[in-house]
Amino acid sequence: MSETSVWVIFIAAIFTNNILLTNFLGMCSFIACSGQIKTSLGLGTAVIFVMIMTTIINYAVYYGVLMPLGLVHLQFIVFIAVIAAFVQLVEMIVERFSPKLYFALGIFLPLITVNCAILGASLFMIIRQYSFLQSVGFGLGAGIGWAVAIVLLAGLRQKMRYSHVPQCFQGVAIAMIVTGVLAMAFMGFAGMVSIQ
Repeated sequence: MSETSVWVIFIAAIFTNNILLTNFLGMCSFIACSGQIKTSLGLGTAVIFVMIMTTIINYAVYYGVLMPLGLVHLQFIVFIAVIAAFVQLVEMIVERFSPKLYFALGIFLPLITVNCAILGASLFMIIRQYSFLQSVGFGLGAGIGWAVAIVLLAGLRQKMRYSHVPQCFQGVAIAMIVTGVLAMAFMGFAGMVSIQ
């Protein structure tokens, strides 16, 4: 079991080991929904909620059910089922209380189910042998880190609408270039804290 403090794991998951900008997990919805700050905030909030809740439940299921019964080989299927259930819950809540956000997110809200950042957080907690509190800190930090990255990109993309971007770089190309620059900027935090 890792001896790293929960606070260090939380901070590192946001900045130095950002699940999106260092591992490039969850890029599809990141690029597709980063056109507007409001949409990216909504999706980022949904990802934070789903990531922390699924990390908690997947921790409990893995160590409480799968390991004692010798069913560790089913972890991928079980983790994805938990993620799918929570995404369905979030989708129903968003549709009920914020129909505008529901329609703005469109197909990308249910696609959180296959967002590899969500599954990656659950797998990292198992691989790194985090305790329950460390897993909660990592899940929350990874969700916040993903949300910070998408909101930053959305803000930059909105500013770029008023800039002259060459035709060959417009659209996804400039979004990928800006994402690379953001990843390099977050590398500046590398000496702060690190988790393995």
